[in-house]
Amino acid sequence: MGEHLELDVPGPHGTRRVRVSNPGKVYFPEPGITKEQVVRYYLAVSEPLLAVLRDRPTMLKRHPDGVTGEPFYSKRLPRGAPDWVESARIEFPSGRSADELCPTEPAVLVWAANLGTFDFHPWPVRRPDLDHPDELRVDLDPQPGTDFADAVRVAGVLHEVLDEAGLVGYPKTSGGRGVHVLVRIRPEWTFTEVRHAVIALARQVERRMPTEATTAWWKEERGRRVFLDYNQAARDRTIASAWSVRATPRATVSVPLDWAELTEVDPAEHTVLTVPDWLAEHGDAHASVNDRAFGIEGLLEWYERDQRDHQLGDLPYPPDYPKMPGEPKRVQPSRAKRR
Repeated sequence: MGEHLELDVPGPHGTRRVRVSNPGKVYFPEPGITKEQVVRYYLAVSEPLLAVLRDRPTMLKRHPDGVTGEPFYSKRLPRGAPDWVESARIEFPSGRSADELCPTEPAVLVWAANLGTFDFHPWPVRRPDLDHPDELRVDLDPQPGTDFADAVRVAGVLHEVLDEAGLVGYPKTSGGRGVHVLVRIRPEWTFTEVRHAVIALARQVERRMPTEATTAWWKEERGRRVFLDYNQAARDRTIASAWSVRATPRATVSVPLDWAELTEVDPAEHTVLTVPDWLAEHGDAHASVNDRAFGIEGLLEWYERDQRDHQLGDLPYPPDYPKMPGEPKRVQPSRAKRR
């Protein structure tokens, strides 16, 4: 057998002994970060990370050969999982189902990290209600020619729109060039309704800064703007969780922030090596996210108003989705013109 170590990980059901294979394997060559360092990072942030992941179906993005290797997604609970690793049965848009990891304790994070997991991708639902999201997510994705500073400016306008809608948003870095904003909502609406609410929000932002923000699904129409990716609210679409390690050369991390910090931070400085100390000094900026859950009735009224007054209906779904009710033609604009 190759080199390994065993970690005793305390948790709500006692201490679990978790085996970590090849702990000295270099996962990030540029800073020389090893598999063991990634595992110990996840132990250091296990409390706030589990507050994000607990009882959520969670897809794993795995990099068993490190950042320079080929990653893959685990949408199903990997074979050989210990009996204390829990799962939840989710349904894909195709109608197929799968048992997906459902984190409940720190040992699960270590076990997943040992499989080469860099980032955790939780669904916006929790057990036992897997059909009604309790989190509205807005993904601000800088397009070529734009960067993190552009995403922050767009996020600032999104903050204003959320305030006007009576909603409290919690921003975080994506770990790359983007920004994610989360809103805790009551689990009373379907995935489709929550997606419509995100579209309504995104259109409001786009109206206020049309040269900097866009809801255009087709890349050829986005230009040098920040894309408000409304389809991250579609069923089976996820974003990397707060505290997740990202597959960047420096091993950056998606870090929760408050709105003031968002305008000051350099996301490249938040890495596997620095974030545990950041957490100890600053605390979890999203610790209060569960204090209040909001309704999205107002956003759905905006969506209906756009349909009624501006003839703005639904927007395209991702290409792997079945044709959805009310969806416009899923044809790239340049190709549609040639027909």
